[in-house]
Amino acid sequence: MEFLNQLLKDFSALAWSFPFMILFIGGGLYLLIRSRFLPFRYLGHAISVLRGKYDDPNDPGQISHFQALTTALSATVGMGNIAGVAVAISIGGPGAVFWMWISAVVGMSTKFFTSTLAILYRGKDSAGEIQGGPMYFITEGLGKTWKPLAICFSICGLIGALPVFNVNQLTQALNDILLIPNGFEVSFTSNLCIGLVLISVTAIVILGGIKRIGNVASRLVPSMVVLYFVLVIIILVAHNDVLLHYLELIITDAFAANYYQKDDTIFGGVLGALILHGVKRGAFSNEAGIGTAPMAHGAAKTDEPVREGLVAMLGPAIDTLIVCTLTALAILVTGVWETTSDNGVSLTASAFGSVMPSFGKYALLICIAVFSMSSLFSYSYYGTKCMSFLFGADKKHYYNYFYILSILIGATTSLSMMINLIDGVFAMMAVPTMTATIILAPKVIKVSRIYFQKLKNNN
Repeated sequence: MEFLNQLLKDFSALAWSFPFMILFIGGGLYLLIRSRFLPFRYLGHAISVLRGKYDDPNDPGQISHFQALTTALSATVGMGNIAGVAVAISIGGPGAVFWMWISAVVGMSTKFFTSTLAILYRGKDSAGEIQGGPMYFITEGLGKTWKPLAICFSICGLIGALPVFNVNQLTQALNDILLIPNGFEVSFTSNLCIGLVLISVTAIVILGGIKRIGNVASRLVPSMVVLYFVLVIIILVAHNDVLLHYLELIITDAFAANYYQKDDTIFGGVLGALILHGVKRGAFSNEAGIGTAPMAHGAAKTDEPVREGLVAMLGPAIDTLIVCTLTALAILVTGVWETTSDNGVSLTASAFGSVMPSFGKYALLICIAVFSMSSLFSYSYYGTKCMSFLFGADKKHYYNYFYILSILIGATTSLSMMINLIDGVFAMMAVPTMTATIILAPKVIKVSRIYFQKLKNNN
């Protein structure tokens, strides 16, 4: 197990090397500048589209704009925001949060381009069903000669879509918040039992396909975001005297890296390591540039690619700039990041428990359970789309069985192994996604100009 842990650590470090950072962050900045900051200029219109103002039930696709966004968000608003932020702070300190913000700002542009392409170059699977996602916009937009890039994305997607991190952290939350305080002995057997319960619930939803996933996600995610928001506001009000101090510390420490815990250096120093750490956690939080969200947005009912791109770009704003920031501030203002050795979801739970000792941890557990379960539902959809592209639509259901079994792995292994596995595979997914997006960027700019000119004329 120690050998496997080291192997995954080395794999993650290799995947997130300097050339990849140039492609991932540099490519995102290129898209942002190339579009003249388009995502930020049309935020109001994006919200109108999300609210259903332009919905047409006769448009091609399977789910509404709102369901597409909540399906994508149900995969990202979850453990990346609760456990991922805690990991970012416990290793990188407050400054890591700033670099998560930067990744989100850049990610909004990336999401706009990738999700616009997901609609612009929708393809059909072997069953004749309309599909979207990086594998389809690579083959439809760049041509069949680029198919190896699409195959590479799909193979990595089979692993990247596995729910191992979410399950790992949900199991840890159940152990730390529910079982241990009530005198239950935590062991491999108890974790296995948690895994079996999660398998049962997940199977009921994911075997129903994207429409059932979309329906469940559109009901669960908004209500849990509201509950989580209220809980964090209670914490921030209780510690309002230090709130401004920690907001300032997030910015100043981003360039000082005084709290970075590891002894590794990248790009010439500790600051480089902190930037990389923040960007990795940001990528895990909002998945901009990874290529997962375009698979959900590619199923939206619309014939206007730009509209779906605008809806998709709201994801990183909701996910990282709002939800992640709330989590980070809750951890920082309560001081648990300095007074405890907890990591991951346990650190967030400590913050909630310090302000609301009677119910804080249990309310957080409800949010964690719903966020984690909704993530399980969405990721299974991503995996089946990759399976369908590689082996045919009639084989995609086999992935669900593999996916369900992987829940047991997540429930019974360590946090570090799961983080390194997902970090490494996400990087491998981002390479074909970002490469194709940068090449096809002029096409997105062209259709955007046409769309906004038409919008202007109609108004």
